[in-house]
Amino acid sequence: MDVAAALLASGVQDSEPSFALFAQSLDPHWVEQALRATGTATIRRRKLPAEYVVWLVIGMAMLRDRSIAEVVRHLDLVMPVPTGERQHVSGGAVVQARDRLGPEPLAWLFHASAAVWASASADEYRWCGLAILGVDGSTLCVPDSPENDAHFGRAGTSRGEAAAAYPQLRLVTLMVLRSHLLVDAAFGPYSDSELSLAQRLWPRLPERSLVIVDRGFANYENFQRLADPAHQRYWLTRAKQGQRMAALRVIRKLGSGDTLVELRPSRCTRRLHPSLPETLTVRAIQYQRKGFKPQTLLTSLLDAVAFPAAEIIALYHERWELELAYDEVKTHTLEREEASLRCRNPQRVSQELWGLTLAYNLVRLTMADVARRAGVLPNQISYRHTLHFVRAFWISAWLASPGVLPKRLQSLYNELPLLVLPPRRNRAYPRAVKIKMSNYPRKRPRSQTNGVN
Repeated sequence: MDVAAALLASGVQDSEPSFALFAQSLDPHWVEQALRATGTATIRRRKLPAEYVVWLVIGMAMLRDRSIAEVVRHLDLVMPVPTGERQHVSGGAVVQARDRLGPEPLAWLFHASAAVWASASADEYRWCGLAILGVDGSTLCVPDSPENDAHFGRAGTSRGEAAAAYPQLRLVTLMVLRSHLLVDAAFGPYSDSELSLAQRLWPRLPERSLVIVDRGFANYENFQRLADPAHQRYWLTRAKQGQRMAALRVIRKLGSGDTLVELRPSRCTRRLHPSLPETLTVRAIQYQRKGFKPQTLLTSLLDAVAFPAAEIIALYHERWELELAYDEVKTHTLEREEASLRCRNPQRVSQELWGLTLAYNLVRLTMADVARRAGVLPNQISYRHTLHFVRAFWISAWLASPGVLPKRLQSLYNELPLLVLPPRRNRAYPRAVKIKMSNYPRKRPRSQTNGVN
């Protein structure tokens, strides 16, 4: 059942909390299984049951501009008393309920739902019979608390300061590039490298797939690990800036700027990984776009007939869909706060992050439904407007009587043309900002400064 059908079907019920209007897109049985699989299901019926806390954590990401207390209220997440009246739940009770739940059920739920949603989406938008996936990393700031500082650590700065203003976690995601649905995610302290975090994601690559990776992941070990022609698993990346084509041994020329070349591991790689083969055959495709420097793509797609060079060049630029996805999360979902996440404790940060990935996928699932109705691709739908659409409906579901919700939903779907984006223009963005920094002095931990009344 798609999201719209689920919402319309559930709109006739008058005894469910408002979040249940979305519960059919996130199968309630998954929530139950997540609680049982992680040992967090309880018999005792509390004011804030575990299954409601799951929706609270998702709602915290979806309704970023609301306090946690408001999210509880908007989603009607407190069990009623026998008289039918809703009970009040204190902030301390919410914290205790979240701590009882922990991050594990949210992680389990994300992986279970992503396995279904992302797999179906990848099948829907294949290229040459292959699912098109991408891997890249980013960082998120967390609140400046002693616990977060000790666990996640901080980045250094380029201005001579000892460390950055906020602790940061490092995040690497595996995504279906043509729908932006997340397949998997791995995160850890800032000191964890993207390469080490990505090791957790490589086993999730399905058969008959092509993973497009940033050149930071381009190394001999990954080239060998990700290439699996027997199961039709392939990779594509851009050569590193210092990797000269003249230094590569050409095996065979396939066409203009299209050759099979031989790679050899460095001495360091050979010493660390003695089991790696002596050589690896890859395909090198050279091209130059007007106004840009010449570029070289490296790939394990060796068949020039099945995988034409011109199509591979065009396909590589879909890697930027992952950069856009990080922008959707940071700028629009988290609204570019200084501290991206809310929680001051590492366990709650982990829980919140899994809730964020679930919320993002729910919005993206709605966008896929909108795209089908509008007859366009999911990346032609506005994430920002869809997020506002979902937020508005969640809040209106709390305020409106159940009987009018199907009509309200239908009126929202009548505005679908507003969500369709115009064709993308060819644009280039220099890595520069207009405002570099604030003129105010830096606020240091536990320091007292003179303020202005």
